[in-house]
Amino acid sequence: MKAPGQAPGSAEGHGSDRDEASRRDPPTKRIETAHARQPPGFIIIGTQRGGTTSLYRYLTEHPDIGRSWRKEVHYFDRYYDKGEAWYLAHFPKRGRFPLVGEASPSYLFHPEAPERVSKTLSDARFVVLLRNPVDRGYSHYQMKVKRGVESLSFGDALDREPERLRGTDDRASLPWRHYSYIQRSMYADQLERWLALFERERFLILKSEDFYADPVAILHQAQAYLGVDPHMPAKLKAYNPGEYLSIDPGDRQRLAAYFAPHNRRLYELIGRDLGWEDDS
Repeated sequence: MKAPGQAPGSAEGHGSDRDEASRRDPPTKRIETAHARQPPGFIIIGTQRGGTTSLYRYLTEHPDIGRSWRKEVHYFDRYYDKGEAWYLAHFPKRGRFPLVGEASPSYLFHPEAPERVSKTLSDARFVVLLRNPVDRGYSHYQMKVKRGVESLSFGDALDREPERLRGTDDRASLPWRHYSYIQRSMYADQLERWLALFERERFLILKSEDFYADPVAILHQAQAYLGVDPHMPAKLKAYNPGEYLSIDPGDRQRLAAYFAPHNRRLYELIGRDLGWEDDS
């Protein structure tokens, strides 16, 4: 794993990428039967630290929805070179479910993912959870602290972000996966790339805070959008919750001011005011 002081794109980082890729290969038998497998009809494409794991788990407990072999396949960002058979190997065989889906929340962020998806999945729908960018960035930071990747204070990590990301433009590289606390929260830029290739009707854009406050209502909204009957999971467990101290008020104020114009662009783009300024 890349240490905070390690230069972006170093040999150690690339070695970790290769090891991770080989561990994620589906069994050979699944790849051999890829032609008989059902492509996903929907993808939860973002955002990281926005509740995607919980929503995906709830959705795929529905008897009419099949899940991928891994929740986060990452084909369209990290493993596109492995080929379409590798991707299809992650899904159930045709005929088992009316609908199957996957959730890779970094697809929203990766600049090449929209075009890659357009070439592979002509009819898929997209679910997008968007969280207050200040809270998303801080949750991202705390996740990296917990995993031993990040040793700087949050304020220092924000200051160092441009330097850490300067060594590569590859959004799937370890520096961008680890340290893109601000960049990954620039939702308007990311959604514009997707909307340039897909109709607006193909997207269900949800506010993460609404999901946290009333998961049943948002789950039923997503089920209706995907064309399945309402269904309740066995339990509404929160997956991958973060437990940590509150963000420093100075850091919150700093980030809220930075994101304010970007949020206004987002609101205009999606035709909805998400009200994050009231949370700051």
